Amino acid sequence: MPSDLLPNFHSAGGVSSLSSDRSTESVASRASSSSPSAVPAPLAASSEAAMWNYFWIPFLLSLSKELSLVKASDAVQSTIRLPSHLADDSSSASDAFPSVPSCPALNPNLNYRPVIGIVSHPGDGASGRLSNATDASYIAASYVKFVESAGARVIPLIYTEPADVLFEKLNLVNGVLFTGGWAKKGLYFDRVKAIFEKVLAKNDAGQHFPLYAICLGFELLTMIVSKDNNILESFNAEDQASTLQFVKSINTEGTVFQRFPPGLLKRMSTDCLVMQNHHFGISPERLLGNPDLSSFFKILTTSTDENNEVYVSTVQANNYPVTAFQWHPEKNAFEWGSSMIPHSEDAIQVTQNVANFFVSEARKSLNRPAATAVLSNLIYNYSPTYCGIAGKGYDEVYIFT
Repeated sequence: MPSDLLPNFHSAGGVSSLSSDRSTESVASRASSSSPSAVPAPLAASSEAAMWNYFWIPFLLSLSKELSLVKASDAVQSTIRLPSHLADDSSSASDAFPSVPSCPALNPNLNYRPVIGIVSHPGDGASGRLSNATDASYIAASYVKFVESAGARVIPLIYTEPADVLFEKLNLVNGVLFTGGWAKKGLYFDRVKAIFEKVLAKNDAGQHFPLYAICLGFELLTMIVSKDNNILESFNAEDQASTLQFVKSINTEGTVFQRFPPGLLKRMSTDCLVMQNHHFGISPERLLGNPDLSSFFKILTTSTDENNEVYVSTVQANNYPVTAFQWHPEKNAFEWGSSMIPHSEDAIQVTQNVANFFVSEARKSLNRPAATAVLSNLIYNYSPTYCGIAGKGYDEVYIFT
């Protein structure tokens, strides 16, 4: 060890330094020139060797201890095993590496390849920027992504097609979605009403067949069920993020909100996690005051518009797998044309939970048509058009002419 790394030791016996050869020379010099009582040279050398041993022995013991700890640590690390490797030394190789258990059988009462029919809406979804064809209709791609994100595929139900073709496609799906929009009369209204009646008939016949109605879809169901095309009221809820206020003592079991984490349900009533974009709706008082509506639907949530007016925002049918939203669950995750659309993690969870419930209901449908018929009608046979470059409206749409 270099002498400059050795510490200086001071002792009561008068030894001043052990750090260099000069110390040895000094001791030897004093021994040779001292009085008869001075320490002889051999004894001085022996004392100096003892002092060196005093230093080196503890140092070597400490170094040995450190090396032992390092080896012990390496030994522990070398014995760490994965759970599948945990076995006694006496175990056989088959015990140490057990075979993977077989997967449980799927529930035969569920359809794991559900398909949702989405009804197209008049126009091109971009105020004529993409198509001016009078027979054009569209489906915003956000509705398609919404359904696909929960594990289902989509068949477009193009409302302008002949009734027999449209209803033949309806027999290929396991649920239906009515989108947002503006059309409340003419062929579109007639087609939506006819499809709604067939949805009820399928359920009455024992075939589980869910329906989601969003925004305009909510308004159309309100008109159809009430048999009153003038029942809707005006509200100022355009391009607005809002909360959902749950009806007191509501039981969420069996509803779209049944799988929501409790914390998220609570935050939905305090944080603006849903997107509103409508001019019409219905107040709780008017819905409950209409015998047809109050017997068909139960109110799950309400919301408040910019004028502090309360309207019904979520309803569910009492006896059918039908849920209607006067808000846009699909926009949080899949639309970016408005700065008011919530995109927080909680908002995305809202979208995903609503989509999951819909598709979980569709899996209960045992309708399993021929695969070739489904494949030839899927939305994959069409290409979406990007229209988000305008910085408003939908980001993508599927256009049908």
